[in-house]
Amino acid sequence: MNRWTRARLGVLSCAMVGTALPGIAVADRADPAVDWKACPSYSDAAIVNMGYPRERIAAFRAQMKRLNCGTVSVPLDHSRPDGRKITIAITRLAAVDQEHRLGALAVAPGGPGQPGYLDPLRVTLANKESARLNDRFDLIGFDPRGVNYSTKVNCEGSGQIHGNSGPLTKAAARRNYDAGAAGNLACGRTDPAFLGRLTTVNVARDLDLVRAALGQADLNLLGVSYGTWLGAVYRSLFPDRTGRVFLDSVAFSGNSLAEHEQARVRATERNFSRFAAWLARHHKIFGLGTTGRQVRAAVLKLGRDHDRNPRSFTDLKATIDGGSIAGLAARTSRDWPQAGKALAELRDATGSTAPPTVKQIFGARQPPPVPGATEWVNMTMNRAVMCNEDHSRLSFSAAWSAYQKLLKRNPVTGRASHFGAGCAGWPLPAQTTRLRHGEGSLVLAGHRHEFMSAYEYAAQMQAKIGGRVYTVDDDAHSSALRECAADVVAYFASGLIDKGCAGAKVPAP
Repeated sequence: MNRWTRARLGVLSCAMVGTALPGIAVADRADPAVDWKACPSYSDAAIVNMGYPRERIAAFRAQMKRLNCGTVSVPLDHSRPDGRKITIAITRLAAVDQEHRLGALAVAPGGPGQPGYLDPLRVTLANKESARLNDRFDLIGFDPRGVNYSTKVNCEGSGQIHGNSGPLTKAAARRNYDAGAAGNLACGRTDPAFLGRLTTVNVARDLDLVRAALGQADLNLLGVSYGTWLGAVYRSLFPDRTGRVFLDSVAFSGNSLAEHEQARVRATERNFSRFAAWLARHHKIFGLGTTGRQVRAAVLKLGRDHDRNPRSFTDLKATIDGGSIAGLAARTSRDWPQAGKALAELRDATGSTAPPTVKQIFGARQPPPVPGATEWVNMTMNRAVMCNEDHSRLSFSAAWSAYQKLLKRNPVTGRASHFGAGCAGWPLPAQTTRLRHGEGSLVLAGHRHEFMSAYEYAAQMQAKIGGRVYTVDDDAHSSALRECAADVVAYFASGLIDKGCAGAKVPAP
């Protein structure tokens, strides 16, 4: 799985909304200017590390020659425009057809915490159809405050969760919770003046100053994962400056990380029924049952067996327990052939070394960053935005109770959800945001079987901000630009779009 895919899966792709959106008279300020400068240069190793296959290196370098790079100075605190300043790193890939140019299209990155600096290149190099977005639009990329080349801070206090084999005990859960809460407290105290202003509202205000610096009367937006939340907030704050908006894999629009996690796991369990039916259709290959019910029973038994007797293999650092089985059951359809084979191998494994597919999955390691590459995700910004906007912050007893209910209601995939402190211990106040209903052009792409951003999130967002729902019939996170690119391009060009597309195909075993 390359870095572009990992990023768009949105490892931490939650977003929350609450109840107040204070206005800032940005229009009364003098427009900022872009400080244009030379773009970074990247080695071949860095380009590959950033998710581009080796055969695309030449195309990457060709697009880099077209890219404009710069920074825009913005206030750290938008209510104090004359106070401390920070810089936002931006890029622009000018429209190929300047004579028929339709405007500027900003790509709102995922995360929170993922860089968007090279997103114009990611769009044009993804496929031939998506590259057409650049025919008549300037593509604008940017690193949100706290990320990559923009002003950032790395906090102390990791709050790392320590794993254990078998079902999570209450004592181990308490240790994990306390470690997470202590990590949140230490992180939030690192630079509270900066970290307290890492919010989606402030990122949206930064983006509007970028729009002004580029001399654009309005801004079209393409948001994916967390970027859909950013797009919704920007449109709510600046409806008169917002053009066409396409939001893919619409984010949760509540104000509770705990509620998002419950909804995410429900959608995961729901999607497992599709996986079970697929495994049943291919019983001759996987041998897990001829009906979905039989497969479900087989996977539950496999999980119980591995909780009673966790498996260790001499060539694997990881211990395989019931949580590992739940993780395999919680895969998206693109991984069903591999996950199904691993389940079958674990059912039959007797040797001291891991079966090949099990080793491939559980022995995989994320490649280390390469010097000079953009960062993958800024976890300080991720934590700060999440916790600054999260109103749940559960006590241990409430978190433990919610986790027990989650496991009971989602017996196959619930164990794939890791218990932790969430935002407990975060020392900065929870900030609230209200979305506003608007009449501008807006498409909300929901994926019918997805669990990272559950399908119902699109309708919930529509009720708050308007627009129309576009259904992608797959379980792939933010796949519209890959699988439905012609529709996305046509929408930005004309404002017209139909009701949906087929999305990613379920692979053959």
